Amino acid sequence: MSQFFQIHPENPQQRLIKQAAEIIRSGGLAVIPTDCAYALACRLGDKNATERVHRLRQLGPKHNFTLLCRDLSELSLFAKVDNSQYRLLKAHTPGAFTFILPGTREVPRLLMHPKKRTIGIRVPDHAIAMALLEEMNEPLMTTSLIMPGETMPLSDPYDIRQMLEHQLDLVVDGGYCGIEATTVIDMTEEAPELLRQGVGDASAFL
Repeated sequence: MSQFFQIHPENPQQRLIKQAAEIIRSGGLAVIPTDCAYALACRLGDKNATERVHRLRQLGPKHNFTLLCRDLSELSLFAKVDNSQYRLLKAHTPGAFTFILPGTREVPRLLMHPKKRTIGIRVPDHAIAMALLEEMNEPLMTTSLIMPGETMPLSDPYDIRQMLEHQLDLVVDGGYCGIEATTVIDMTEEAPELLRQGVGDASAFL
């Protein structure tokens, strides 16, 4: 049975943020709000929780997980970014973009694409997600809450709780936060490539 926390989307209650972080630190699998949609989240490098995500979403081994980071300096610890890429990222973070970049040695191997050694990275523009990242003091491993056979993420925290309460440890209700996933930009080659059109306007990259 999962815990259900109602957290204010603009002024998150620090007591509940601390409790949520403790659940995740202890191996919990959570659903949290972001600036695009609700996402599955667990501790970086937690093998058991990551395997639970694979089972829940029926993901293949080549799925690119996303690290939710506090800012660009944290992002650059986990991804290799050159100067021109850094300028582009700076102009579009925080925001509704996931950037596919070569991972550094800081990224656990189980999160990277097995052949390309890439990782998805993003900086969210959402008070609850940012408060949780500050409390964790490290990135969160996340993926969109898109169930097998569906194309859109689940969006209602009560529906999420009802459907998945035996497969999750925590559902954070931050109210409505959208139903579209992030725009995914592959930045591993010389020219950025649009992999998925979502909320973010990709025109500056293309």
